Amino acid sequence: MRGFGSARFRMKSSSGAAGLLWPLLGACLWATVVGYKPVIIVHGLFDSSEDFKKLERFINESHPGTNVTIIDLFDKGFSLEPMWKQVEGFKAAIYPIMQNSADGVHFICYSQGGLVCRGILSTLSDHNVHSFISLSSPQAGQYGDTDYLKYLFPQFVKSNLYHLCYTAIGQKISICNYWNDPHHRDLYVNSSDYLALINSERPNPNSTEWKKNFIKIKKLVLIGGPDDGVITPWQSSQFGFYDDNETVVEMQHQDLYLRDVFGLKTLAARGDLILCSVPGVEHVWWHSNETVFHTCMEKWLD
Repeated sequence: MRGFGSARFRMKSSSGAAGLLWPLLGACLWATVVGYKPVIIVHGLFDSSEDFKKLERFINESHPGTNVTIIDLFDKGFSLEPMWKQVEGFKAAIYPIMQNSADGVHFICYSQGGLVCRGILSTLSDHNVHSFISLSSPQAGQYGDTDYLKYLFPQFVKSNLYHLCYTAIGQKISICNYWNDPHHRDLYVNSSDYLALINSERPNPNSTEWKKNFIKIKKLVLIGGPDDGVITPWQSSQFGFYDDNETVVEMQHQDLYLRDVFGLKTLAARGDLILCSVPGVEHVWWHSNETVFHTCMEKWLD
C-alpha cells in the first residue's frame, strides 16, 4: 500500500494534461489489482434507475473502480408489466454485461426486482452471478393492505384481491403474478403464472433445470426487516410466509425449503444462504440506507 501512496503523491504533483491523466490511470490500476466484480442493480415497483444513485455511491466508495450498472428498463408505471415480460427484457440487457465479465458479476435486486432476478437466474443456464443480494423483496409472495395496494386497486382489499389477481386479466399485472393469498392456496397455485412456477409450487417441467441454474450462484443474501411496512409479511423477504391462519411460518419450516424444490436448502447446506434483518428501515429507504449497505451488502461485493 505504501507504494500506491507514494505513487499517488507523485501523480498529484504533476501538471497540465498529463497530470489529469494520472488519477484516472491510478484508479484503473487499482480496480485491476483489486478486481472487483461488476454490480448490476435491478429496481422495484414504480422505481427508476435514478432512485439508486446513493447505492451506487456507497459501492464506489467502498469498492473503488467497480463497474455499477443500474438497468433502466420498466421504470415507473411500466413496472406493472407482467413479470415474465420483465424477466426477458432485463435478461436481454444484462446478458452482454455477463459475457464481458469473465470473473462474474453481482446482483443487487430491490423489492419486485428481486423476483425479476430470480426469474433470470432460474432461466439463464450460463449466468455467472456470484452474490445475489435480494433487498426487501417479496420472495415468498405478497399479501397485505399497503399504500401500493390502495393506489393500484382502490376497490379491493387483501381479502378480496384474489377475485382479480387469479384471473387471466389479473395475471397481466406484475403484482398479481406474486400475489399469494394464504386463504385461497389452491387458486394461487393453479393461477399464478410466475411465483408458483419459479417456486415450483405447481408441477413445472422446467423445475429441475431451473434449480440447477439457480444454485450456480455463490451467495444468496436475503435482506429485510420488521419495520418495512410494504412487504407483507416482512418475512417474505426471507422466504417466510403466512399459513391459512395468517401466522408466519419461517423459511426453514416452509415446504419449498424442506423439499429443496429450487435450491434454498442446498444453498444453506453449502453455507451460502445469508439472512440479514435490520429493524427501523421503511421499505422505500433500503437502497439509500448506508447502515444497511455496510451491514448487509458490502462484504458480498468483492
